Amino acid sequence: MFSRDRWQEIFETIRKNKLRTFLSGFTVALGIFIFIILFGFGNGLKNTFQEFFLDDATNTLFLFAGKTSKPYRGFKSDRRIEFENSDLKEIKENFPFFLEYMTPRISRGASVRYKNEFDNYTTRGVGPAHQFAEKTLIMKGRYINTLDVENKSKHAVIGRLVALDLFKQEDPIGKFIDIGNSVFKVVGVFQDDGGDNEERFIYIPYTTRQSLEKGNDKVDQIIVAFKPELGHAGALAFERDLRKFLKDKKSIAPSDPNGIYIRNVADDLKRNQQFSDVLQLIVTFVGLGTLIAGIIGISNIMVFVVKERTKELGIRKALGATPRSVIQMILQESIFITTISGYVGMALGILILNNLGVTLEDYFIKNPYIDIETALFSTLILIVFGGIAGYVPAKRAARIKPIVALRDE
Repeated sequence: MFSRDRWQEIFETIRKNKLRTFLSGFTVALGIFIFIILFGFGNGLKNTFQEFFLDDATNTLFLFAGKTSKPYRGFKSDRRIEFENSDLKEIKENFPFFLEYMTPRISRGASVRYKNEFDNYTTRGVGPAHQFAEKTLIMKGRYINTLDVENKSKHAVIGRLVALDLFKQEDPIGKFIDIGNSVFKVVGVFQDDGGDNEERFIYIPYTTRQSLEKGNDKVDQIIVAFKPELGHAGALAFERDLRKFLKDKKSIAPSDPNGIYIRNVADDLKRNQQFSDVLQLIVTFVGLGTLIAGIIGISNIMVFVVKERTKELGIRKALGATPRSVIQMILQESIFITTISGYVGMALGILILNNLGVTLEDYFIKNPYIDIETALFSTLILIVFGGIAGYVPAKRAARIKPIVALRDE
């Protein structure tokens, strides 16, 4: 029940004991503030991991060719393996159940010029499906299409920053650029959430790149996307079967760890999500430790407060105050200070997290945050334990006989 006199008494006590009240409140606010900051940093780490892997499609396998380390079928070791156009065709024919799409990738550096502007960029010879593998967003024009590949067209799709460097404010669509002494028509401009580096690429048909290199049919990498409904287990099975198929086709010993390398993005993502979850758990435990330290601090301060007010409490009891009213008074003061301080610490922590954004990106913490439900729950826990911390010494004080309390120095 609301008691105006009791509240006036509490505020009067707070006014007379500013330092004590500040120390009590500061301990609570600091505890919840540190917990929220640490929890938010944990979420920021998870954001960094997710952005790094989710920039590209996660249902993909990246195939790389290397050198063998064992002799096999009459071939010597240290033999360089190369992918060819025929590999693309045979993968498509042998794995229709697993395959969603596939694209080769041929990367080359080149000097690129438009009028008096020029710079060095990385060109990628790709197929139409490469747009889905990289999650490329077309800003203007279009991407490389099937006709470009079939006709070995000299068409190019340039990154946003390439367009800015070479064309300034001019519209690049339909203009011609010199790429390594070959003239290409710009048919599209793209952007990529992967950042500036991703937007400095130039995409051309992979058949055009092969034609420029004396008509060979070699491919640097192959990107294979499996059907998402296969799940993690299906992706691992596909990776295993694909590795076995390519090793047999390229005459690589089954036990040779080299020759063919496959990066399974789905598997990498799962492992790193597990790692980020462990980091989040560690940070949460540290934050809980901070909350516990805050609770202990509150308890210690409340013991001191009750001890300091022993004579006052004795006078109250001598004037007829019941043990229950003494406990309620101390408990109400404790919960009031804990509540106000707790929510101040919570608000300050959330405010700082909301304003950090990408400022800690160099430390792999991007857009740290905490759910409002988690923040409120942790603050409520601190308030509850703050009340308990005040109740224990208050109950002890309520049992003191007035004559004993009045003798206290």
